[in-house]
Amino acid sequence: MDKMALAWRGGRRSPADWLLVLPTTALLMLVLLIGTGEMVHGQLLRLGERLFSDSANQVQYFMLRADPVQPSCNPQADVSAPALALPSSAGDTEIDALFDSAPMSLEDRRQALTEARQVCQARHAFYQRVVEHLGVAVVIYRTIEISFQGLFHFGAEHRPLMLLALLGVTMLAATLGYQHISLVPPRHARDYRLQAISMAIASGMALWSSIRYRQILLDTGLTLENPSWHAAWITLFSALLLVSLWQITHPREGRDGAGAGTWGHACKTLPLAAVMMVFAGGYFARHHHPSGLAIYINSLMDLPNLPLQLALFIWAGMLFKQTRVVDLFMNVLRPWRLSPEVLTYLILLAAAIPTANTGGSGAFVMAAGAIIYHEVRAVGGSSQFALAASAMSGSLGVVLRPCLLIVAIVAVNRKVTSDELYHWGIWVFFLTSTLFLVASQWRREERGTQMASPTQALPAMLRELPALLPYALVVVAVASFYDLALDTPLNEISAPIIMPIMMVLVVLLDKWLQGRGPATPVATPFALPREARAGDAIRVATLETVSHLGGYLFLILLSQAIGGVIERSELIHLAPAAFDSPWTAMAFMATALVLLGMVMEPLGAVFLVSGTFAPLAYRSGIDPVHFWMMVLVAFELGYLMPPVALNQLLARQVVGDALIEAADREVAHRSFYRRYERWILPCAVMTVGLLIVSFAPLALRAWPDLQQTLLAWLGPAPP
Repeated sequence: MDKMALAWRGGRRSPADWLLVLPTTALLMLVLLIGTGEMVHGQLLRLGERLFSDSANQVQYFMLRADPVQPSCNPQADVSAPALALPSSAGDTEIDALFDSAPMSLEDRRQALTEARQVCQARHAFYQRVVEHLGVAVVIYRTIEISFQGLFHFGAEHRPLMLLALLGVTMLAATLGYQHISLVPPRHARDYRLQAISMAIASGMALWSSIRYRQILLDTGLTLENPSWHAAWITLFSALLLVSLWQITHPREGRDGAGAGTWGHACKTLPLAAVMMVFAGGYFARHHHPSGLAIYINSLMDLPNLPLQLALFIWAGMLFKQTRVVDLFMNVLRPWRLSPEVLTYLILLAAAIPTANTGGSGAFVMAAGAIIYHEVRAVGGSSQFALAASAMSGSLGVVLRPCLLIVAIVAVNRKVTSDELYHWGIWVFFLTSTLFLVASQWRREERGTQMASPTQALPAMLRELPALLPYALVVVAVASFYDLALDTPLNEISAPIIMPIMMVLVVLLDKWLQGRGPATPVATPFALPREARAGDAIRVATLETVSHLGGYLFLILLSQAIGGVIERSELIHLAPAAFDSPWTAMAFMATALVLLGMVMEPLGAVFLVSGTFAPLAYRSGIDPVHFWMMVLVAFELGYLMPPVALNQLLARQVVGDALIEAADREVAHRSFYRRYERWILPCAVMTVGLLIVSFAPLALRAWPDLQQTLLAWLGPAPP
């Protein structure tokens, strides 16, 4: 647990903590309010049509949303003979005469003016009908409806600025707390000093690029689009630079008397995002493109919804961690006396659902990695096995509905649909989860576990189920409210809005039930510390969200820049325009995408792959759905592969360095596999999974009869 959260738990609430919690909560709640307001506005429009429309008088609600303007024409226009007299043309010039048409007869003029008067009378009659329908109820109702519309428009126009504000709060918090993602956490005095120096260099490069980007745009003479964005980026990087300079001049001492340390160890603590910033900035400077870094960083504003949704998902996960739902769920399973490996398998299967709703493996590891670790330890799993499960917990469900990563793939690629990817994702999920079960059973040391008989376990399990029912009812009630009242089912689009609201209500329910003293989960030495009061639980969850989100968003930001470097360096053009064999193409791209996953965050990598590797795969004869399923599995393997292993780093961040170090000490005298099980087990499972996903469909194409039989069994993909 990070120090800021421990401060909350210990009752110490510093002004700095308030400065982090309050704006973050306000921003997240604003995003939720805007998202829900959009849903409410759609329903208000439908309800307004039903309540206030009058089909008999041809009046609809949309006509009543604003005060009508009285027509200026005269409904009693005179069509008598004197009024029809033609005006004098004495003043006409010769030029005017060129355009004169044949003179209208008196009868034609009377007919035209009569028709115009009828149209005017109809407009006045319609105006009168609308005025008669504008009662007090309509005025009050439309005021409410238009207010929601204004909220929605405000969110649509200012969503990038809300993202920039969230980036500012969380990245500053991560910098102040030395909580950026790195290969090794800082511990010694030189670690902190070098991290501050690297952040100062990275922030300075980003600041200079942002200033040059703005100057170059102004020098073109064109109107500067979104000037507030440029000002926000410059302010953000200026603040990061000032904080880093302050940290350099006020060096931090090592933790727990760790001493100065060595510069070699300090290099391992460099923030990955800072290293990526220096690398990308150096590349653009070398190619005389000073604004390149800012351009690619600013590209995150093209899809501001994705990072905001990611923040909401992580917040929901931290809220969920403050509840006893997982403990109560484990109480249901404990009567069966299953082995730790089988229980872990069931935990990961259950975790696949929130993983899919979280939107990405890294986000889920941040949101629930600590829960997975503590629960696996509680059921008897070794510390290394628990860490392996925590790192891999997010790798299974990213192919299931409504994963945000698949939404991003479909958003930038028209060759596939979400239904197709979700359909085949189910089978990929069964494949990788089964491989994990087989691998975990193979690595078991204790094989004498005796499973309880159903006659003993089933009654005990049924006695534990009622404790879970209130939470299930809250989940069903919230999902049903959005589905029935707001016509918004829980899916990949609505999940970022619904899940946090659902988790806030679950936290409130859990703390209320805890205060009433219902069934208490089984106490274990590995239980997660949780707050007793709902308010404190929400504050601690928000503080944990800030501390974890800053480093992760910084990494996403720089993934855009690294993607720009790869794109502009034209490395992809070193490969042939198309491979002669899809087998060769698949082997090349699977390897390249694993390497890409080792250095890039998934959302940024998806945009890069869509414009580079995807066209090459299609030209080489690889089916688009097959290609993207391979991409997802290859990315997950890359996120588990050293030396970076992003998901391993995120698991370490949420589990805590102390537990990681204790786990390593426990197996220091064991075999090579036992010492590095948390690395080997996930990588082995996902490697086998990648080989099967990459090449099994190609092998089936060589045997059409077998392929047709298998497709008939699996079921056809959605059109």
